[in-house]
Amino acid sequence: MLEKSNIMSGTNFTLGMEFILLGFSDLPNLQGFLFGVFLVIYMCILIGNGLIIVITKVHPALQTPMYFFLGNFSFVEICYTSVTLPRILMNLLTQNQHISVVACAVQLRFFLILVVTECLLLTVMAYDRYVAICKPLYYQVIMNHKFCVQLVIGSWITGIPVVIGQTYQIFSLPFCGSNKLNRVFCDMLPVVKLTCGDTFVNQLSVYADAVLFALVPFLLILASYVKIILTILKLSSATGRHKLFSTCSSHLIVVNLFFGSGFIVYFRPKSNHSEELNKVFSLFYSIAIVTPMVNPMIYSLRNKDFIEAMRKLFSKCIGKE
Repeated sequence: MLEKSNIMSGTNFTLGMEFILLGFSDLPNLQGFLFGVFLVIYMCILIGNGLIIVITKVHPALQTPMYFFLGNFSFVEICYTSVTLPRILMNLLTQNQHISVVACAVQLRFFLILVVTECLLLTVMAYDRYVAICKPLYYQVIMNHKFCVQLVIGSWITGIPVVIGQTYQIFSLPFCGSNKLNRVFCDMLPVVKLTCGDTFVNQLSVYADAVLFALVPFLLILASYVKIILTILKLSSATGRHKLFSTCSSHLIVVNLFFGSGFIVYFRPKSNHSEELNKVFSLFYSIAIVTPMVNPMIYSLRNKDFIEAMRKLFSKCIGKE
């Protein structure tokens, strides 16, 4: 690692530099406990979302666009979490908080790509519910398999050029001052703050990307649900209204959890305690303690078709044994 004098000089030592992820360094006596907690969380995320992927693939009753998107969403959740949590577990286990600038850049790049993918997939899922409820007669025509695959591929690749350009722009700059990141992973805003000179343009581009790939999808989801709610309220049957609302409730909960924590990290007004609070919220937002872990529970416990498919799958597995 570079000496402090070299880092302070402002010379571009990027390739040989290391960051220090402060993470939970202020809780030295809880490192083992935190390792156990995050390991359990990670295993729950892998098993829960993996189960969703398997069930939506093999059960005939779940071969619909809604469950096709759900299976892909669960796969993104697994990838999304795997970008940050294994590194956090390794740091807690080895007590080594150093991360090279290359490793940091790679982690940030994949993290941002998956964040954009998740935002866009949530938007696609909202559009699917909009077509199903507001245009039911055209649902099979509009949401055909080819179009669904195109939507998923588009969600994966749309943000890649922008993210690669953004991370290259940031890591091509020299770093100066402290090399300490008050995070448990390499997040964009803390990294930008360590760069030398006027970082206004870089910070502005970060917020512009947040608007483009987070705020705009959120507004599209909001618009979809405004139309969905207006359509449902026109129904005369209370049972029909309840059934349609229930098909959207799981997705709405996930949207609120994901976008809520993200907006708090990037758009919350600054305060004296903003760094510590941002670390907490980025933890929820990034390693996905909230969304990926509760996603299987939200979709399984609130969906009768999914519960039935799970019951049949378990019965078949037990029967084979």
